[in-house]
Amino acid sequence: MPAIRLFGLPTDINSSFERGAAAGPAAIRVQLWSDRGNMASELGPELGTDIAFTDDGDLALTEDTRRDDAMIRRHVALVREDGEIPLALGGDHAVTFPLVEAAAACFGPLNILHIDAHPDLYDDFGGNPRSHASPFARICEAGHAARLVQVGIRTLNRHCREQAARFGAEIVPMAGFIPDAVPVLDGPLYISIDLDGIDPSAAPGVAHPEPGGLTVRELLGVLHKQTAPIVGADIVEYHPGRDVGDVTAILGAKLVRELAALIDRNGHLEG
Repeated sequence: MPAIRLFGLPTDINSSFERGAAAGPAAIRVQLWSDRGNMASELGPELGTDIAFTDDGDLALTEDTRRDDAMIRRHVALVREDGEIPLALGGDHAVTFPLVEAAAACFGPLNILHIDAHPDLYDDFGGNPRSHASPFARICEAGHAARLVQVGIRTLNRHCREQAARFGAEIVPMAGFIPDAVPVLDGPLYISIDLDGIDPSAAPGVAHPEPGGLTVRELLGVLHKQTAPIVGADIVEYHPGRDVGDVTAILGAKLVRELAALIDRNGHLEG
């Protein structure tokens, strides 16, 4: 079974409203290793016991987006050279672009499951084409997405609706949501989880809370039904300064365990 490599991407230079997500990886890691919980996943296997798992710590990012993108791509390439699967903690959602770019360099266009309140398809946002509101526009423009399925969306404005049509994004909105509406994707599969995709009652620690989101149980149902080999994943947009009682960090740690168990269960794809 594949080994999993966790690493943090402590940057929020491309955040559009309020910075704070750069502190997210360290805060999630505290809860991951805390004696408050344990390493068990709901799928059964335990992190570090049944699942080979290494934590590389945080990359030394610089707030120069071009340099940071290159550093992220290099790190993913090193992880892949070791035959392991990258699992990244953001940071803002802009980091998903170089993560997907590096995975696509190994596997070709990916099937992407994107959990979010927002589609992140802006052509640019505030004059910044690398905004955290734009990563999936950049991914699709570059041809890195064979299929993009976006789940939890509840802020779809006219521009992003037009962008979704342009790129062929498949949006599963929250209005009338049922987990069965989410398709089971083929591999190679990449999973990106923006924590604001979850309802703010369960995940208040985000810069852009949007009422009416996924429950934790709905999210786990969507994840656990995926059966394809996973070639990378990220958890992004945790803002510790807006959290309440560390509940969002605790959720982030749980999602690390659940994604690791899912990667382990679904098996390995050679790149």
